[in-house]
Amino acid sequence: MNFPNDDTGNVLKDMKNAGIDLNKEHKIVFFQLFEQEQQAREMAKHLEEKHPQINFSVHADPETPNVWDLDCTVTMLPSYDGIVAQEAEFELLAAKFNGYNDGWGIAVD
Repeated sequence: MNFPNDDTGNVLKDMKNAGIDLNKEHKIVFFQLFEQEQQAREMAKHLEEKHPQINFSVHADPETPNVWDLDCTVTMLPSYDGIVAQEAEFELLAAKFNGYNDGWGIAVD
């Protein structure tokens, strides 16, 4: 399996090398950041109404003061194209609430 030479491709390659099966679904967490708690909560409300299959949590960013995180968990195959497409969707949606997508990671149970 070949991966593009970018952040997403490198993470997927590292996951594969660590023995994670990329041919089965995993919980992928996409991180959205906001300057105000209300912005994060408004996007969370939108997700709850329009995308009930997406799990999410809103919390203060532990590393950056005055930043709020909205972590969105999607169960999906961790394919390069799928992750890039999902990030693009979250980027557009977060922008409507004055936030932005800040990457992704795999949820560890």
